[in-house]
Amino acid sequence: MNDKNTNPDGTNLDGMNSEELSRDIEKSENEKIESKSFSMNSNPSPQDKKRSLVPYMLIVLFLVAIILACIAVISYSFGVGGDLGSSEKVAVIYVQGTILSGNVPAGLGYATSEEISENIHKAAADSAVKAIVLRINSPGGSPAAAQEIVGEIEKVKAKGIPIVVSMGDLATSAAYYIAAPTDYIIANPSTNTGSIGVIWVFQNMSASYKEEGVDYYVAKSGELKDMGSTWRGLTEEEKEYADTVVMESYEDFITKVSEGRNISKSDVRALADGRIYTGARAKEFGLVDGFGNLYDAIDKAAELGGITGEPKVQYMNRASLSKLLLGSDSGESNETVEQFVNYFEESPYGKILA
Repeated sequence: MNDKNTNPDGTNLDGMNSEELSRDIEKSENEKIESKSFSMNSNPSPQDKKRSLVPYMLIVLFLVAIILACIAVISYSFGVGGDLGSSEKVAVIYVQGTILSGNVPAGLGYATSEEISENIHKAAADSAVKAIVLRINSPGGSPAAAQEIVGEIEKVKAKGIPIVVSMGDLATSAAYYIAAPTDYIIANPSTNTGSIGVIWVFQNMSASYKEEGVDYYVAKSGELKDMGSTWRGLTEEEKEYADTVVMESYEDFITKVSEGRNISKSDVRALADGRIYTGARAKEFGLVDGFGNLYDAIDKAAELGGITGEPKVQYMNRASLSKLLLGSDSGESNETVEQFVNYFEESPYGKILA
């Protein structure tokens, strides 16, 4: 009996025989099964999910490690690293560049009395600090600025906190002035130090002004009020007065060295003709106590401070990339720095240096 959907010849109404139709039905069923299987497997297993998260977890861990490393570097640069929990420390304070008074951003070639004194004061106020090291690399500078720093050094010594000096390449004139009253001075055999003396520099540019057609009229209340001005030279009276001022500062310098180094004034005077001494020669004359580097100075400070074992070190004002990037004064331009030091570098009264 023929199906109502088939023709008498065995084909269906669409012209397909029963065998072809059976194959198409089977194929359709297989496609449905495959599609269902694919749909069921399209959702990843929990294990696949874990594997897909691994790269992201590694990236996060890597970023965390970088952040922690940066924090450690910044902390170390600001003198925190390695000192947490320490009960006995040696504070290291850098004196780098020309010494002058005022407030100039650190790390720009000048060592200001305010910044150095502030760090000495902070170190002395920390009960964990048992000794201080001054790391000096300076050609000298203002006698007044050196006196301010020495005043703070003497206050610290009165508290019983020893101060040791570590000289680098150069520690002359006013830089030696601040070293003299400390408890112990360490230099290198080739360090340049000494230059005990005072100089007052004047500049006479009157010939240049005359060539350029520049003329001046100066109204002044006293004959010496424009002493040191570049538009004229010094009178004989002014030269004598300048010598008197220089010798007053010089005598103070001699006294500080004599008292600080326990050398008679006459012996100091014999050494204080302004010449520079190598560290080796300075040791022969008693101007320094020993040879070594910064770490030898730290060990000596720890010894004088009664610290047993390896001393913990706190760097108070070491220049670092983090300070330049994050410090409040890091954005100063060269022009601004020149404005800070203009009063000293271009004094209308000449420049007194020790």
